[in-house]
Amino acid sequence: MIGRRITYRTVDGVRIPGTWRHSFIRNGSYFLIDLFIYADGLIDCWGLVTLEEFEEKLRTGWVATTLPDGAEASAHNLARWKFTDAQSWLTPELVLAEVRDTIDQLNQRPDSTGRCLAAVDVFLTDRTEENRAAAQTAFLAIPTSQRRYALGDMDSKDWPLRVLVAGPGGRTYLPVDPPVSQESYNRAIEYFEERARWNTEHDSRVAADEPATPHAPAVQLHHSYPNKPVADPGHRGLRNDYPAPITVEDVVYPSVAHAYWAQSVTQPQVRSAIAAAGTAAAAGELAAKTARREGWDHIRLAIMTSLLRAKYDQHPELARILLATGNSTLVYDDLNSAFWGDNGGRGRNWTGRLLELVRSDIHMPQSGPWVCDRGRGSGPNGQPAFGDSDQAR
Repeated sequence: MIGRRITYRTVDGVRIPGTWRHSFIRNGSYFLIDLFIYADGLIDCWGLVTLEEFEEKLRTGWVATTLPDGAEASAHNLARWKFTDAQSWLTPELVLAEVRDTIDQLNQRPDSTGRCLAAVDVFLTDRTEENRAAAQTAFLAIPTSQRRYALGDMDSKDWPLRVLVAGPGGRTYLPVDPPVSQESYNRAIEYFEERARWNTEHDSRVAADEPATPHAPAVQLHHSYPNKPVADPGHRGLRNDYPAPITVEDVVYPSVAHAYWAQSVTQPQVRSAIAAAGTAAAAGELAAKTARREGWDHIRLAIMTSLLRAKYDQHPELARILLATGNSTLVYDDLNSAFWGDNGGRGRNWTGRLLELVRSDIHMPQSGPWVCDRGRGSGPNGQPAFGDSDQAR
């Protein structure tokens, strides 16, 4: 069960989702570790291995499921101890089955529980003994540690399932259960009929504010070094260093990056030098040699938002490129900043997030009247009027 334990590893700039669980590694003594499981089927147990290699590590005891009395164990930099009367509910087969289920869940495909519930639906639609046997086989394929959670009902646990697949007069997988009576079987049938009604009602509900598709394909805005505008820049036109001049406070800057760095300093002569810099990189280097304006960390997001709005207000052809990204996540790479760039999942991607905000802004006039002004102090065409707010400096 993944729950909130979500992680990832990066492969060629692509995030591979994963999760983790606790496990013991036996390497002489025993070590408590986090066992990482990834959607591509690789498992990190002190080194990435395939599922088949992981099965071998379970078989040989490298990934330990038995904890013998007197064996030494440790948790890195936390504690060391010896096992005394240790009890483990796991077996190699059970761990392997749980890991297989986890990989299915990470790929958003049916795991053993999902396959069982699908087989139960087939049986409830056509109640033949053949379909019951198939449902029972699917139910017994769920790891024993997960069967009680299969219905997501901690009041009934798996009672309706184990009774349904056993059938009247049959025996469940629990030795303590008596033979299934007709009354118990009828109650199990009623449970699933009520569950089906509830699921139908739930599935028919329309979310108040959700997109038609929860995840649109991401658009990667790779780091580039554009030095002159082109007729069809494509996604390169969405880069802050793309040479699309913007006018701010009657000053023309060669790009958003030039304007951003100019706004980060207070000395007029340095601002002028930044505005005249031949490239965005050169503008950044000039700014780096000068102290930032007071409070810059607290206002830079607002400044960048205003500059991006100015860019796409003043360049409709680039606004059309931005709109063409639809509802996609915009992943912006910035080799010089883990704040503005995503950088293979290691950055905060603020530029990408602000571009998505501005994209939504552009949609507003097409969708009806504004509910509020774009911002107090906005200039013509939505340009940021920085001079209207001295305290922002």
